[in-house]
Amino acid sequence: MVRLARVISQPYPCSGYHGKVIPYRRTASLLTLGALGAICLAGCSSEDRPAPQLKPLALKEQVSNIVKSADGYAVTWAGVLSNANPWHFGEHVVATIVGHDAKGAEVVRLEQPLDAVPPGGSLPFTGQASATEKPVKVTIQYRPAQWRPAARIASAFQRFPITRAQTLRQKDGSYLITGYVGNPYRLPAGSLVVNALLRDKSGKLLGGGSTFVDDVKAGSPPRFILTVSGLPHGARVAKTEITARTWGSTGRPYEDLALGGAVPVHTVKPKSEPFAVDRSTQIVTEHQQ
Repeated sequence: MVRLARVISQPYPCSGYHGKVIPYRRTASLLTLGALGAICLAGCSSEDRPAPQLKPLALKEQVSNIVKSADGYAVTWAGVLSNANPWHFGEHVVATIVGHDAKGAEVVRLEQPLDAVPPGGSLPFTGQASATEKPVKVTIQYRPAQWRPAARIASAFQRFPITRAQTLRQKDGSYLITGYVGNPYRLPAGSLVVNALLRDKSGKLLGGGSTFVDDVKAGSPPRFILTVSGLPHGARVAKTEITARTWGSTGRPYEDLALGGAVPVHTVKPKSEPFAVDRSTQIVTEHQQ
């Protein structure tokens, strides 16, 4: 401290110096004030930051069909839920299907737990129930989802590829749908749900069906078979949309697969001969010279 005071008293303490030396105590005070100011600004910015506004799930499409069965009436339905939030899973969603007869009396009610809706994605679902009386109107509602931040970005949740799919109309008017479902991830998928939505030539949703496949490993796609029945009389199917997803009310199984990494797209070793001289190394050497 004594030496510092002596230096400050001199007009030019050393050769080439033309500034002013700040005393030690003043420097410490300025640094303390600066740190306190940064803490205050950080605290204010965190308090003023608004919480993210999450959009509710949207029921984009729904359809129901009613046909006579041996024990009454068979009610089938299909729908598509959409998640517009790119960073959150919609979990613990439950659909409520209610059917009323011509007098307005409730003749069928079913609560259907749905799988988790992926970030920025959609969830096709189907179901069926039986009723002793014929319902003339069937509605689908759902409880609000519980939101949970995803562990990966939306692009990390890849689609499960569907190959060699076929849609075959049967003599009784039902449709037999077959194909193979693959796994784009390194880890095996314990259980996947396969959904098939049937549409006419205008794109209108006619109905759908679901099935399960287990132990899906990369490079060994299992075959799936499902049947869609109960379509309106005279309906003509022009397109079949087939999707697969992880099973469960939470997005944990999907996240575990994504965190394990995807299978590389190019896995074939190059067959061409390597370059005699690495051109990139040659260019760097010439540039240094």
